[in-house]
Amino acid sequence: MGRAILSAVIATGLLLSGLGSAGEVRRLPVKEYLDKMKAGWVGQMVGVSWGAPTEFKWNDKIMPEDKVPKWHDGMANEAFGQDDLYVEMTFLRSMEEYGLDVSIRQAGIDFANSGYPLWCANNAGRTNLRRGIAPPDSSHPKFNKCPNDIDYQIEADYSGLICPGMPNTAIAMGEKFGRLMNYGDGMYAGQFMGGMYAEAFFEKDIVKVIEAGLKCIPAESQHAEMVRDMLKWYKDEPDNWEKTWQSCQEKYRKNKEYQKASNGGIDCKINGAYVLMGLLYGKGDFDKTIIVSFRCGMDSDCNPSSSAGVLCTTVGFSKLPEKYSKGLKENVKFSHTAYDFPALLAVCEKLCRQSLEKFGGKVEKDANGEEVFVIPVVPPKPSALELSWAPGPIADSKFTEEEMAKIKVAATPKELAKAVEKKFPGWKVKDCGSDMDPGMRGEFRGKKDVLMTHPLNKETGCVLSRKLDVPADKKTSLHLVVSHHDQGDWDLIVKADGKELLKKLVSKDTATKDGWLETDVDLSPYAGKSVNVELINQPNGWSWEGGYWAEIAAKSE
Repeated sequence: MGRAILSAVIATGLLLSGLGSAGEVRRLPVKEYLDKMKAGWVGQMVGVSWGAPTEFKWNDKIMPEDKVPKWHDGMANEAFGQDDLYVEMTFLRSMEEYGLDVSIRQAGIDFANSGYPLWCANNAGRTNLRRGIAPPDSSHPKFNKCPNDIDYQIEADYSGLICPGMPNTAIAMGEKFGRLMNYGDGMYAGQFMGGMYAEAFFEKDIVKVIEAGLKCIPAESQHAEMVRDMLKWYKDEPDNWEKTWQSCQEKYRKNKEYQKASNGGIDCKINGAYVLMGLLYGKGDFDKTIIVSFRCGMDSDCNPSSSAGVLCTTVGFSKLPEKYSKGLKENVKFSHTAYDFPALLAVCEKLCRQSLEKFGGKVEKDANGEEVFVIPVVPPKPSALELSWAPGPIADSKFTEEEMAKIKVAATPKELAKAVEKKFPGWKVKDCGSDMDPGMRGEFRGKKDVLMTHPLNKETGCVLSRKLDVPADKKTSLHLVVSHHDQGDWDLIVKADGKELLKKLVSKDTATKDGWLETDVDLSPYAGKSVNVELINQPNGWSWEGGYWAEIAAKSE
């Protein structure tokens, strides 16, 4: 049995036993749980929305104070389309549909079928799953070149929010869902995050919350070393976060020993340090916690999302600053999910009750007839130590043919070509980049079976091409229906035998028919000829450059 699988079995066994050594329990009124759990989600939304304009604009340097974005009412609503929220809801959905004990293989199938854009370890892990490399190998450094990236760290909030006071359950969820994309420190970063959330329901002292999270990961790991350093540097310099930032920079960015198997600014240790920077130096102030986290730079929307989520959980939704909740649109669905706010809170409560039962806890009623969670106190048992730069053997885990049949989304260029041929017979694809996960979308902006492409790089557009025989005695045009990502645009270029016939911006301003741009390109000058037509998804700024194709049709009359 591979070490990764053994760790998962051990963690699951702990989850099922749920027995405290001395029968000690914690009590959490259900009303208080719901209030704090909701606050944890709102905190994530506030942090990611406020930090979004700063993401990766200050790398290896502190953001100047005068560059801090201004908060405005309703800003939290900008998080409904953020991957900091919707990716972790995929894991909630798997547990909702298949039960708390959903297998890691089913979790991998569900993640493989997700339709949102991904980057870094997430993208590598999902691509591996779609190629048939089943978990835990989907995250193994042999197949995944960015195992220490931040990905599971920014997606692990759910694990603590549904497991108050149950750190071993959060650890076990890391062994299941974190294994889909991260390995070693990358997975520990998420388990640490889940452990902090689990403690935040009972503890307001941020240092104690951090120490509780630290107990959830291997003490010998570099991520644990970073956490210990942050606590020490804070103790040494409790009022000078910039000096602590510099200490962190010197050790965890400039020292190559701490950059092994890391992907530059996406490394979980440096970004995790910035989460802690906000929590520690924010000193319980909501705005300051968020601002310090994103002024540290790097992935400066994810980091304040995590720090704000943990801090807000310690106090509850009812005690949050009014500006955070003012105008919150609770009936809007989170992108790529089945959940609006009420549905999200309901599934979390449902899974929390299931977690409690498996953990050996129970629900009692107090003197007023109000429900109270009674939670056994069980010391956390961290996963086994793994080193991403010196990994253990692979599990040689592959999906069966039956499992692969359940994965509906193409992963490799060859599979993408098949998808293009199926959607648009006769058309071929080349120079398609991997960003935003190109392939078929079951539905996009009200249209079914939409092809999504992405440019190869900042200069090279993705090309759809085919030979068209243009009738000699009819007027022929090429009818196109295309769209764009909510946060991006791109240039549609049409060429015939190398000559540019059309160049048109596809954006929210030009795609006016329910978000779709419809256009016709006249091919009459080529009447009676066979012409090579190219449709190019051309980048124009390298921000959400995906092209969405609903219709490509030659029409003659």
